[in-house]
Amino acid sequence: MSLKKASLLIIVVLFIDQISKIYIKTHFILGEDITVFNWFRIYFIENEGMAWGTKISDFSSSISDRTAKTSLTVFRIFAIFGIGYWLYTTIKNNGHHLLTIAISLIFAGAFGNILDSVFYGILFNDSHGQIASFMPAAGGYDTLLHGKVVDMLYFPIWKGYLPEWLPIWGGKFFTFFEPVFNVADVAISAGFVMLLLFNKKAFPKS
Repeated sequence: MSLKKASLLIIVVLFIDQISKIYIKTHFILGEDITVFNWFRIYFIENEGMAWGTKISDFSSSISDRTAKTSLTVFRIFAIFGIGYWLYTTIKNNGHHLLTIAISLIFAGAFGNILDSVFYGILFNDSHGQIASFMPAAGGYDTLLHGKVVDMLYFPIWKGYLPEWLPIWGGKFFTFFEPVFNVADVAISAGFVMLLLFNKKAFPKS
């Protein structure tokens, strides 16, 4: 797979990801949702930390939320350079096209979420109780590097109480699938799944 095709894939994923996030941010109030199907809803939330809303500060009380947020964003920026270099060397060395596609998806997804973390705090005002505006005259809801990642895809495929005989979770109310995510998350997950399923093709022993 050529660098041109890989770049096109990245641009398409980034375009879909950012257009969907900007639309949600400028048309929905935080917490608002619409039902598309019984098993699929558009549900606007914002992720302030790592995967599933985890924060670095959750693991250490000595680290403030803002310091943790800045550290996480800076780490993501360095990580995207590493992924980009991996993609470049894979294409340069004529790596398998499945590996190139997988890395391209991971790169696009990571970059899409980085854009939220770096710029959304200064590009939009708050979504609490109101629909946010793009480039508001009064300024954004936070500073550079302190933006929140926009999530909106929610698939509550099944809800109900688990059987009593199950250990630990028996009798508890359970939702599958609980996490809310975005297009960038889908791209990252798809890339990792491809690496797992096609590991032998992506990384031939030769």
